[in-house]
Amino acid sequence: MSAAGESFSFERLHHVQLDIPAGAEDLCREFWAGVLGMTEVEKPPVLAARGGCWFRGGGLEVHLGVVPEFAPARKSHPGILVRSLDELAARLRTHGHPVVWDDNFPGYRRFHSADKLGNRLEFLEPSAEV
Repeated sequence: MSAAGESFSFERLHHVQLDIPAGAEDLCREFWAGVLGMTEVEKPPVLAARGGCWFRGGGLEVHLGVVPEFAPARKSHPGILVRSLDELAARLRTHGHPVVWDDNFPGYRRFHSADKLGNRLEFLEPSAEV
């Protein structure tokens, strides 16, 4: 929906980008492909030269970009809608990732976790009452 009188409209989110330190691509692959089962997407050559990696799955695309002075995102995070939230929580725990449930978002069951670099991630699913 566009603002009143505007001719543009928002379609959907194309991707989310998270910061990573140089050389952390293999850790990203272990988490995003290995644990979450996403597919790595080849970056265009001009962007691949910068490092980092991209993943796609279920209509979601995550770009992991190298920054010189990396610090994990502790508050900002992507909110990722999933199906079978409990199964995802179990999988994350099995692979050593935190699962912190939070019932403070009406209409959704959700938890927070972190990737192998400590970036905060939120996973949520509509509750049965919605």
